[in-house]
Amino acid sequence: GPGGLVVCSYGWALRAAPALAQVKWSTLILVEAQAIKNSRSKTSAAIATITADWKVALTGTPVENHLGELWSLFRVIAPGVLGGWEQFRRRFAAPIEKDNDEERRLALRDRLKPFLLRRTKKQVLKDLPPRTEMNLNVELQPDERELYDQVRMSALNEVEKIVDMPDAKDQRFRILALMTRLRQLACSPKLIHENWNKRSSKLQQLLETLTELREEGHRVLVFSQFVQYLTLIREMLEEEQISYEYLDGSTTAKARQQRVDSFQEGDATVFLISLKAGGTGLNLTAADYVIHMDPWWNPAVEDQATDRAHRI
Repeated sequence: GPGGLVVCSYGWALRAAPALAQVKWSTLILVEAQAIKNSRSKTSAAIATITADWKVALTGTPVENHLGELWSLFRVIAPGVLGGWEQFRRRFAAPIEKDNDEERRLALRDRLKPFLLRRTKKQVLKDLPPRTEMNLNVELQPDERELYDQVRMSALNEVEKIVDMPDAKDQRFRILALMTRLRQLACSPKLIHENWNKRSSKLQQLLETLTELREEGHRVLVFSQFVQYLTLIREMLEEEQISYEYLDGSTTAKARQQRVDSFQEGDATVFLISLKAGGTGLNLTAADYVIHMDPWWNPAVEDQATDRAHRI
């Protein structure tokens, strides 16, 4: 009846979409609205069928990979603002993303301005100390370096063949695969070669850093995009008897909350988290240090993950 409130997950909204679409809602509020960033997903299509007099989307990352995600959000909350996809792609997405067209970028900004209420953390959290960022440079051991250079030279030779591939999408996929392989090698050769038994330079640096932080009473979130790498880190922490919690994409919702609560209320030194599984929806203010073991392609995603701890 009037004054009623329905709170549900995106998963539940997908399953109950026909029933939700039959109700004329007064207000629809989408929290963590990046859940509908893919306009082709079933969830996004289901949410788009819900009618409401007033729609609000709350998100820290309205654009993670491309402008199509922004269009997907507006298709649901204010469909007339950016028009149809083809029109938006032609007028804004293509010139901005492909041609770096500043005039089109400013035009899009002006179009969106009346529909955005933006508050930075600096404006609303006066008591939050500023975030300090450091890059720790790690020198590879000679045998790691030799292996890395072999793979790097092999990759450079392959690039010459990739240039001749007819499909640009295939070219990008192959280049990405080569770069990912080199990134994994820099993390630990064991990610590529199962018979590698030494602790990598990066893992050794992590151990020294964590040991120092633990002695000073700090608590740490550790992120990686590679679940296999997190497994190597877990093994090292167990060997060195450093207490930790763990979370990746396979962790159930119930176990996820239990581990978050355990870290927040307990005294584990480290929380290991896969970047994609723990980049949003977590409050881990018990930690005061965040370590990214490998850089993500989009710095905004790293910021979103770091902000699991940098909040009040």
